[in-house]
Amino acid sequence: MAAPTSTTDMNDDLRRRIEAQRARQATRPTASPETGKPTPGRRSNQAQRWMRWTHVYVSMVAFVIIGFFGITGLLLNHPSWLGGDELVTTVVDGTLPDTVRTADGGVEFLAVSEYLRSEHGVVGEVTNFDQVGNEGSINYTGPAYGASVRFDVETLAYDAQITEEGFVNAMRDLHTGSDTNTAWSLIIDVSAVLLVLVSLSGLGIQLFMRKRRRSALQWLAVGAAIAVVVGWLTLA
Repeated sequence: MAAPTSTTDMNDDLRRRIEAQRARQATRPTASPETGKPTPGRRSNQAQRWMRWTHVYVSMVAFVIIGFFGITGLLLNHPSWLGGDELVTTVVDGTLPDTVRTADGGVEFLAVSEYLRSEHGVVGEVTNFDQVGNEGSINYTGPAYGASVRFDVETLAYDAQITEEGFVNAMRDLHTGSDTNTAWSLIIDVSAVLLVLVSLSGLGIQLFMRKRRRSALQWLAVGAAIAVVVGWLTLA
């Protein structure tokens, strides 16, 4: 009967194997003697490290953004979950101050807008303003928000209708980029680029792993087929 192997012998054997593997790696050429360029194995290792670095750190940078668009995407499909069908309409009226008049008897739209913002808390961006005859108008839009103002140029009497759709619908508009400003549109563009980088680097990591390459490609094909079929049925 063979004597049992001690823990010390096992550790020594494992240490020898690790040292032998390191020695082989140290003597393995990292560049072709003829061209001086990195060998295919070296290039593969560098590409794999770059893929992992990109996937990990881009994922961390994009973590909050990805979470935000994931949650708001659910709310976009199910607005009633958190009261997304809420709609509050407020109608106000009054008379504009004489300070909004210009020297030629017209009105200064910027002064009208500033008065409405300070007096009634109107927010959002001005989408259009116009004057037809004696009637002037200013319209505002923002995420889940809209305001429409009409006023008489001669009497300066005005009425405004303000519509607010609640927090959930505001998140919906941020998700789709509806009625948002240029800065938020830039955020959406950056988010799209980060998601593409995360997807491509994750795919690259799977392709470099020989044991998982086939199954990864199979799942990729399954996911693509499902997306195509569902899209086709939706459009049919």
